[in-house]
Amino acid sequence: MVMDKGMGLRQAEDFIDASLDYVDIVKLGFGTSLVTRNLAEKIKLYKEAGFRVYLGGTLFEAFIIRDMFDDYMRLIDKLKLDTAEVSDGSIIMDHDKKCEYIHTLSKNFRVLSEVGSKEEGIIIHPAKWISMMNKELQAGSWKVIAEARESGTVGIYRPNGHAHTLLINKILAKVKQENILWEAPQKPQQVWFIKLLGPNANLGNISPEDAIPLETLRLGLRGDTFFSYLPESLVKTV
Repeated sequence: MVMDKGMGLRQAEDFIDASLDYVDIVKLGFGTSLVTRNLAEKIKLYKEAGFRVYLGGTLFEAFIIRDMFDDYMRLIDKLKLDTAEVSDGSIIMDHDKKCEYIHTLSKNFRVLSEVGSKEEGIIIHPAKWISMMNKELQAGSWKVIAEARESGTVGIYRPNGHAHTLLINKILAKVKQENILWEAPQKPQQVWFIKLLGPNANLGNISPEDAIPLETLRLGLRGDTFFSYLPESLVKTV
């Protein structure tokens, strides 16, 4: 999943031309879609390229805190999107209510739901992460997103960007790997997950310019993962 933080049409065209084969989903980050020119045209470009497109979760929360859920559904319907995000990283929301939003949206949209706080220093117990993820999947989420923000310094990461290894391993023991999208904006985080989960790890919040560099990490064509996919006989000779 690549995060578009307000690219223009020509930038989007160049991004598609370069990275078409390596991207599945484009998120129009946080609330940028409301202040982006030529939004409908850009969404059309992405959809024609085969990307799923959705509005950032912070925008969903901005509608919810104003009691405008119906307006939010009308907006994503007007934009002809088939994917939506439900999150509560910036606001306090009863979890049962969050699952209601997921269930309602899942009737007409493919839903990604985000788990974890955007605030630094807020610690969620692993058992609660697991419980929330599984409940949201049961409510209708296609995938649950493990929060990290575009900075990669909260949620599943420590303030220095290092992974919360114990938390992540406990989540993986109880939630199927294919159902989780791990936000990993920093290269060391991408390397860490590829080494943990393999080259097809679901990674998100990737910047447009990092889509191809990430693909080289997946293929072992970059120093960080170069030796990960060599035949054992070759590794022994190096």
